[in-house]
Amino acid sequence: MIFEGTTLSVKLLDGDVAELNFDLQGESVNKFDTRTVAELDKAIAALEAQPSLQGVLVTSGKGVFIVGADITEFVPLFAEGADAVAAHLDQNVQNFNRIEDLKVPVVVAINGFALGGGLEFCLGCDYRVASSGAQVGLPETNLGLIPGWGGTVRLSRLAGCETAINWIASGRNQKAEAALQAGVIDKVVAPDALRESALATLQQCIDGELDFQSRRQTKRAPVSDNPAALQAEFDRLRAALAKQVGPNFPAPMTALDAIQQGAGLGRDEALAVEKKAFTKVFATPSAAALVGMFLSDQLLAKKARGWEKKAQHQVAKAGVLGAGIMGGGIAYQSAYTGTPILMKDIAQAGLDLGIKEASKLLNKRVSKGQMTAEKMQQILSGIKPTLTYEGFDKVDIVVEAVVENPKVKHAVLAEVERNVSEQAVLTSNTSTISITYLAEALQRPENFCGMHFFNPVHAMPLVEVIRGEKTSDEAIARTVAYANSLGKKAIVVNDCPGFLVNRTLFPYFAGFAGLVRDGADFQKVDQVMEQWGWPMGPAYLSDVVGIDTCYHCEEVMAEGFPDRMAKSGKTCADVMYENNRFGQKNGKGFYSYEADERGRPKKMASAEVYDLIAAVSEPRRDFDDEEIVARCMLPMVIEMARCLEEGIVGTAAEADMALVYGLGFPAFRGGVFRWADSIGLAKLVAYSDKYQHLGKLYQVTEQQRAMAAAGKSYYA
Repeated sequence: MIFEGTTLSVKLLDGDVAELNFDLQGESVNKFDTRTVAELDKAIAALEAQPSLQGVLVTSGKGVFIVGADITEFVPLFAEGADAVAAHLDQNVQNFNRIEDLKVPVVVAINGFALGGGLEFCLGCDYRVASSGAQVGLPETNLGLIPGWGGTVRLSRLAGCETAINWIASGRNQKAEAALQAGVIDKVVAPDALRESALATLQQCIDGELDFQSRRQTKRAPVSDNPAALQAEFDRLRAALAKQVGPNFPAPMTALDAIQQGAGLGRDEALAVEKKAFTKVFATPSAAALVGMFLSDQLLAKKARGWEKKAQHQVAKAGVLGAGIMGGGIAYQSAYTGTPILMKDIAQAGLDLGIKEASKLLNKRVSKGQMTAEKMQQILSGIKPTLTYEGFDKVDIVVEAVVENPKVKHAVLAEVERNVSEQAVLTSNTSTISITYLAEALQRPENFCGMHFFNPVHAMPLVEVIRGEKTSDEAIARTVAYANSLGKKAIVVNDCPGFLVNRTLFPYFAGFAGLVRDGADFQKVDQVMEQWGWPMGPAYLSDVVGIDTCYHCEEVMAEGFPDRMAKSGKTCADVMYENNRFGQKNGKGFYSYEADERGRPKKMASAEVYDLIAAVSEPRRDFDDEEIVARCMLPMVIEMARCLEEGIVGTAAEADMALVYGLGFPAFRGGVFRWADSIGLAKLVAYSDKYQHLGKLYQVTEQQRAMAAAGKSYYA
């Protein structure tokens, strides 16, 4: 052993070959944290000091190679400025250069994932041999960043500028075969042949059969010596990328700029360009928000795993009550992820609709080549439609997804409880009705909780798991475990009207309704909020959710929070409801809808709507963008603060991720609390004081006012 640390080691093998092995102690994966970077520096020094060294084999002692940098170390850098960011980059940039400049060949054996800095290290090696199950990628743009350890420089020289830009801008993982075709990987072998094949490749380099020095020269040289051809290529790539990303996500275009500026330079000069670009994008608000979201997502996963470990019974079989679109979506998701499910309805037509929904989703996968017809049939066989409770005594969990009516739900839940085992957990997919109230119909309320899916089930990541007053930890644990198995993001919240997401969504809708009441053009409000980052503005979102659904939810919210959510008069949404304009579901709402060439609803402005809402609105007048954003967003952030202060949700991170995963809250803003931090709580209080005449929805909590006075924020 010529070097042994706590993250990696170097030992000599036969034939004066050294093996550099990454194996971060105490962790399940390897990553480039500060400790690993420091030890790599010492390990390279040990390699450089070996006079008879012939070659270096790089391996991993984990089930994966290296997953990238330690993102937690980025957080303090946001406050420390550009010099600290540059220093964070410098040592590993030098490390990778030293690997590339060793006097002997270096071959890396890639098992599992080599992502971000993990792939950048591999790009510094001479040859890359990968397991057939390996995946590589540069996902930094998903964090609002760009590769900073040579990724823009080496990838563009190995695979070409277009591939480099496509890989970096998308941030997607690439399978080993795709990487082989791109020229990033040199050989793909079976997992059990990886080490032997990598050693054989290294021996070929040592014997002169493979010219590793010419490869190094390619990576050190400019991409091309034809500036005109490069300019034409980048003009084309820039135009294509501009159609895919907007101004709120600057990282992909920054990466393109770095690749273009570095393309005509040698390696070291191009690396300096990359460092400058990384430092620039690191300072953007979107980077701070997206890195924060990444860490919040890890918190969610950790909490969900913790709940799953507490579950005393695994979910081997599930049931869903109520077929239709929602029930069919839940049945599809369950069968698709490997848990067979009984789907019960009171009518054959409902069962037919549920199976039709599941078949439609599976057929889409087959048509895209993502699944075989045989696999589709296998998954469909995991859904058993039934008009009776036969077999329900064998299920571990049931999701009730019948009509959103308290009396109907009471009757159905009491009925199903009599037909399942005493250990079965019952859940309700209700979006607003109190779990504690629904539990009154049950003999075993401790086995009952909420499991609120978002529509469409297959596409929306969030599941709210709602604890009623008598819900047991076992019911929560098993429900979270089931959500995990479905591939969902489970967030446990306490019971209240609307729970978490809908409780904070409807104040946002109320802010929109108030703007229209005061003379704002609903299309202008939609446009401003979409430019702010929402995937759709509040009027369009109302149409998609269903205005009839919103109407009934508003009644529940008004009853639960009359001091601030009771309406003082008729709103624009009420007018839509009274005129049977329910949104996309019947082709008319705030907008009118017709099917486009792909059969998807296409929205169109309708003059009739302006005539209808004129009766409940002041004469039309213009509002500036800042006021529109403030009047829509302030009620949402204040209501979410109430939820946090009341213990409905455990942390600001969970609250933010609930809105991102449940509503499509703009990711580059990182959530409603991160947005509040970004503008400062003092400004939030100033907005509140300005608009307090609009009612309690606009009055910040006492805790928010105290935080603002003390200069505090939701995230340290």
